[in-house]
Amino acid sequence: MTPIRLPETHFGITPTCWTNDDFPLLGDDIPFEQCVSEIRLAGFEGCSIGHKFPTDVDALNAALALRELSVTEPWVSTFFTVPGMREPTIAAFRERMDFLDAIKGPVKTRSIGVAEFGNSIHLMPISLSKSKPVFTEDHWKALTQGLDEIGRLAKERDFQLVYHPHMGTGVQTQAEVDTLMRRTNAQYVHLLLDTGHLHWAGGDPVAVINAHADRIRHVHLKNIRPAVRHKPGLASASFEEFVRAGIFTVPGDRTGDVPFPAILTALESKQYKGWLVVEAEQDPHGRRPPLYYAKLAREYLKKELGR
Repeated sequence: MTPIRLPETHFGITPTCWTNDDFPLLGDDIPFEQCVSEIRLAGFEGCSIGHKFPTDVDALNAALALRELSVTEPWVSTFFTVPGMREPTIAAFRERMDFLDAIKGPVKTRSIGVAEFGNSIHLMPISLSKSKPVFTEDHWKALTQGLDEIGRLAKERDFQLVYHPHMGTGVQTQAEVDTLMRRTNAQYVHLLLDTGHLHWAGGDPVAVINAHADRIRHVHLKNIRPAVRHKPGLASASFEEFVRAGIFTVPGDRTGDVPFPAILTALESKQYKGWLVVEAEQDPHGRRPPLYYAKLAREYLKKELGR
């Protein structure tokens, strides 16, 4: 079988496989040093920044350099749809750019991931299916205008803003992604394709690639377990209950049903360049340890991409 060719890509993984940023008690006992050491041991070039990572830039640079790791993308939660939160959100974004500017590594990333968590329910103990926020016209205006503003600030400093659709938020479905892309400036607002969140929300990641290839600047490769997604006992479950039940897993895990060969082939056809970041928010003490899943995913990517 001829490997899929994505030569101008780098392989990363998120620390959420080891310690969960949304629900910190999941993996709270796993130290930062174990996480980054196992990331390198599994064969990855980089990682995103987790809540256990050093906030001192010199300490973080030293820990990453020791393992020859780069930062794939830092994260900023936006709250543009919440009255009074526009300026604090912009200030937080400026601080994140300053932090990223000081980060060193073999691969210098310029992407900053964001998602609108104003009105989000993903951290609440309520039904994900019954309580999803639906943005009003005022919400959409506040969000898209805010994203254009921080996207412009990013471009001025040679960064790129990449928007991450997320379950339990106002930008979750494929139609909502289409709306966000249509209503934001293509020069300033780009897309972080998260295969798992889109697939779970009923979307088609391949269709999103075909529709928005020129806007996709970052990719999260996340898998979904259909046995958990469709489990009757979870019909009214919260996001946390789904995570604890094991809704997410990595590429290469046969219990998942995200069509990665088709996704990678679509990215190849569009000559995608950038990071391919494995992600699986799950209980690290669940089915198997994080290193198992990290190695499984890296071996799968090597099989599909030939490197």
